[in-house]
Amino acid sequence: MKQWTIGVIGGSGLYDLDGLRNRQTLSINSPWGAPSDELVTGELDDVRLVFLPRHGRGHRIPPGALNARANIDVLKRAGCTDILSVSAVGSLREELPPGTFVLVDQYIDRTVSRPASFFGEGLVAHVSMA
Repeated sequence: MKQWTIGVIGGSGLYDLDGLRNRQTLSINSPWGAPSDELVTGELDDVRLVFLPRHGRGHRIPPGALNARANIDVLKRAGCTDILSVSAVGSLREELPPGTFVLVDQYIDRTVSRPASFFGEGLVAHVSMA
């Protein structure tokens, strides 16, 4: 049976995960630079979780200044097998009122003005968005 370690990236308003047992704080370096904050590890039921607040505790990092590559890298170095990212966004669809929880299975990445990949000149890779 596969042992899961779930990385959770918290969005605006989610700066900590309550209920974690065996909590530890980790500071991990990345060749991509500094992540948004220290990692908090622990267990929820039988699942190991690693939590990272996307904007840093205190919401101090604006969206355009986030170091996504460092954030993903430190979660991998902490042993994460999968990542769940939480975001708060609006909708123009009446059938999705405020407070609706939606799981996205496809999206269009509109990231601009920052590196969008771990790959570049000298190392080419094709990764499915599906």
